[in-house]
Amino acid sequence: MNATLTLPITNHTVYESILTTIGHTPLVKLKKLSAELGFQVYGKLEMTNPGGSIKDRTSLNIIEEEIAKGNITKNTTLVESSSGNMAIGLAQVCSYHNIPLVIVVDPKANKHTLKILDAYGVKVDMVEKASQNGGYLGARLQRVQELVAQLPNAIWTNQYGNKANPKAHWQTMKEIYEDLPDVDYVFSATSTCGTLMGCADFINSEHLNTKLIAVDAKGSVIFGEQPEERHIPGHGAGLPSQFLDKNAIHDVVHTTDKECVTGCHKLLKLESILAGGSSGAVTTAIEKLKHKIPKHSTCVLILCDRGERYIDTIYNKDWVAQKLG
Repeated sequence: MNATLTLPITNHTVYESILTTIGHTPLVKLKKLSAELGFQVYGKLEMTNPGGSIKDRTSLNIIEEEIAKGNITKNTTLVESSSGNMAIGLAQVCSYHNIPLVIVVDPKANKHTLKILDAYGVKVDMVEKASQNGGYLGARLQRVQELVAQLPNAIWTNQYGNKANPKAHWQTMKEIYEDLPDVDYVFSATSTCGTLMGCADFINSEHLNTKLIAVDAKGSVIFGEQPEERHIPGHGAGLPSQFLDKNAIHDVVHTTDKECVTGCHKLLKLESILAGGSSGAVTTAIEKLKHKIPKHSTCVLILCDRGERYIDTIYNKDWVAQKLG
């Protein structure tokens, strides 16, 4: 007997532009991970944003706020430092608005990301050496300042200090709350801490009991750890966050690069979700914290980006063996 596939009924919407499809990402129950952990776990699929990551939200909010203020015009060149996702998010928004963009990267930027930036017509500026205080991030930020001084009508979008960054993620947490009002825990990876603090702002403004868990990289200095070499881009940082308020965080979990890889492979095996390094980190983090989470709890993992950009690294056995042992 032939089975009939019944598809869910959806409300179809016509969007005004590619940029209006940013946000309102799906919240998906991770059934197999939930069964293994003994409580309910959901994934906020930020990889479904058109540029492939949560940084689409940040890019759009920063640029549109600056356009509204008159700080960005058709004659403006934007300059930013990025390890990957923010660069692609900015490239998409800048392409739509015909705004020239220069992205400062370092040797850890993956080839897939660089090819995407080239397709968008972005100028890429590569720093070759890490700074003594601040690593590659410090070196990139120094180069950004040099370029802003050299290029006519150039401004720095400054994802590290621009308040439009965390403001974008007030909406991220609002979406989670609207879909899951009784959410007990939200796990968010760190980098600029924009997502983390935007979620914290919504939780505080609505007086929610939701506990926010920061997931930082081992070797990141965000929570005061000693700097160490890291190989997973976009997770952790070599300089302190300008946004972080530790009082707004319930707990912090540190994960190694190897644990990020393990978490990514587990997410793929259990839930068929091909995600990036920070998603592996939050998957590992909830396992590390499971003994503290009551069995009736409902948890959300913010899954920040797609895994295709990590095919040659996280999902490559030779790379993992060479870099992580």
